[in-house]
Amino acid sequence: MSLDINHVRSQFPILGREVNGEPLIYFDNAASAQKPNAVLDAMSDQARTAYANVHRGLHTLANETTEAFEGARSTVQRFINAPAPANIIFTKGGTEAINLVASGIGQQIEPGDEIVLSVMEHHSNIVPWHFLRERHGAVLKWVPLLEDGTLDMEAYAEALTPRTKIVAVTHMSNVLGTVTDAAKIVSLAHETGARVLLDGCQAGVHLDVDVRALGCDFYVLTGHKIYGPTGVGVLYGTSEALDALPPYQGGGEMIEIVEQDRVTYNAAPHKFEAGTPPILQAIGLGAAIDWLNGFAFDQVIQHEEDLHQRAIDALATVNGLRVHGQAPGKGPVLSFSIEGIHPHDIAQLLDRYGIAVRAGHHCAQPLMTHLGVSATARASFGIYNTMEEVDAFIEALLKARSMLL
Repeated sequence: MSLDINHVRSQFPILGREVNGEPLIYFDNAASAQKPNAVLDAMSDQARTAYANVHRGLHTLANETTEAFEGARSTVQRFINAPAPANIIFTKGGTEAINLVASGIGQQIEPGDEIVLSVMEHHSNIVPWHFLRERHGAVLKWVPLLEDGTLDMEAYAEALTPRTKIVAVTHMSNVLGTVTDAAKIVSLAHETGARVLLDGCQAGVHLDVDVRALGCDFYVLTGHKIYGPTGVGVLYGTSEALDALPPYQGGGEMIEIVEQDRVTYNAAPHKFEAGTPPILQAIGLGAAIDWLNGFAFDQVIQHEEDLHQRAIDALATVNGLRVHGQAPGKGPVLSFSIEGIHPHDIAQLLDRYGIAVRAGHHCAQPLMTHLGVSATARASFGIYNTMEEVDAFIEALLKARSMLL
């Protein structure tokens, strides 16, 4: 039994609109996915009927909101198979989750300590480590890619030394769709005593993530790519890794005792959630995960793979078109360029046909340099996309190509 795509689509109000007189075809899912009614309703209902600040309150609304907020934490815990809710930290996004880890580790970095990255990282998993290079004398070591976009695991193994403090790599590239051998990355790093952060902002919606099987110290998610709201992300950490990490920000909830001459800190997760957290956003993320769990995940994965393959097959005969990233088992992310045409022009012309794709460097400039381009166009597929939409995309792309060449 396959997915009932019409049923899926009926739950996304935005998919009923038109853009430039054409039905919306939304292929910008790698940047941010659309939201189903289940998410919109969960946030609206909470705000309308039972909103208050979480924790410490003794009245009914505070207790109801806290229960919903902590329920979302437990939902995330189960979604990635974390050992306990206390391993789940709510942040305002994947970017803040990475910055939280980098800030804490930075307090332990000495000049010459090494941080290993890949050349296909998103800027959110690059710039925080540059802070440690600039401010603490850390050395950034870059792992290259093979020709098909696969991470060069031999080069990765050679990059690890006793000075390596942390490895921070993507689980799935937001540009190439490459899925890294995360378990092997973790195993090799741990042999040298290094910790590992996996950026799962793309992988979280396309892969069945099991953090215990991966063995990573930290795993990062962002809500808005899992059909949830913006303004919320997740940092998973092992109990050992979180205990060793100093607080990121100071404020309410992250303390045990505050006196004029001393302060003691709360345990995780509260140690890292200073101030009022993203309450409604976290509840919305929990609703998004519950909604996604209502489908057979293997069917979702297969559907997205079929969409991606249909596009790849159709583009194979287009002269001058180059697909970037063809690693085995890659996710449903299609980055491409057409010789003689700027990706921005492609995106603007496709928009005339109601088709939303992304164009630019995708916050991955080191990868663009590696690919020898300044930008690419990117179509990325999600649960609500259809084969008919892929066909319309190919037809519009061919029209755009004929107009621009």
